[in-house]
Amino acid sequence: MTLAEQMAAWLAARPSPSWRQPLLMGIVNVTPDSFSDGGQFFTPEAALKQAHALLAEGADLLDVGAESTRPGFTPVDAEEEWRRLEPVLTPLAREGAVLSVDTTKASVARKALVAGVQMVNDVWGLQADPDMASVVASAGAVVAIMHNREVVDASVDLWDDWRRFFDRSLKLADRAGIARETILLDPGVGFGKTVMQNLWAVQNMRRLEAYYGLPVLLGVSRKSMFGRLLGREVHDRLPATLAVNLYGATQGACMVRVHDVQAHRDVLDMTALLAVNGMVKGDVE
Repeated sequence: MTLAEQMAAWLAARPSPSWRQPLLMGIVNVTPDSFSDGGQFFTPEAALKQAHALLAEGADLLDVGAESTRPGFTPVDAEEEWRRLEPVLTPLAREGAVLSVDTTKASVARKALVAGVQMVNDVWGLQADPDMASVVASAGAVVAIMHNREVVDASVDLWDDWRRFFDRSLKLADRAGIARETILLDPGVGFGKTVMQNLWAVQNMRRLEAYYGLPVLLGVSRKSMFGRLLGREVHDRLPATLAVNLYGATQGACMVRVHDVQAHRDVLDMTALLAVNGMVKGDVE
């Protein structure tokens, strides 16, 4: 089943008040400087090993990126970004893995889609590269449009800012011919927002989904807001990440983007079992 088909199946259940289990996106950072695991999977061999591990743990798809998006990141040009990505994406696509590429560059996205990637995860919502929307449309790919801001401003009305940003992104998508059923929106937790704005963004995901009639992707894994709110270092943030992603799932998240796949798979699967109506009783202790 393609990613677009998986999304269609999820959307078909949208009117139901029952639990809708989100798709689980595993993160593979082929970078030396990502905030959480920078350098750990920088070689193709290490990245492929991690990708296979995440798939074995139950990831529905993998999001592979080769340029960090953390605050203060070091930009890389398109040639270097693709040099890092190609030896990871190509073999995974040949193996049949469902893949997303985390990039803001149309030239990188084009090569990735030709290689067999099914989704583009753009942290600037089609607005950083004027060719991105047409590249996505030409391939018929799924795209995640994320909200972003250059500057953190506590006085900003985030709902108004969301609407201005997403309205512009969706106009770009419409003009290019991107099908609405292939679009996800990402509230942009951790990107140009205060801690309180990040919390508000998670709390208002269902409002965002309802306003645009589009599914939502949530990415909070190990983010700095947990350090600021709870005093936890990066690798001590799994419990907080699980809590927020489970809350996000109850608020209608279609997809959650995570480093720790097995823990999320267990939590989501158990929640799904508890939420199923008419479960057979007495056959499991």
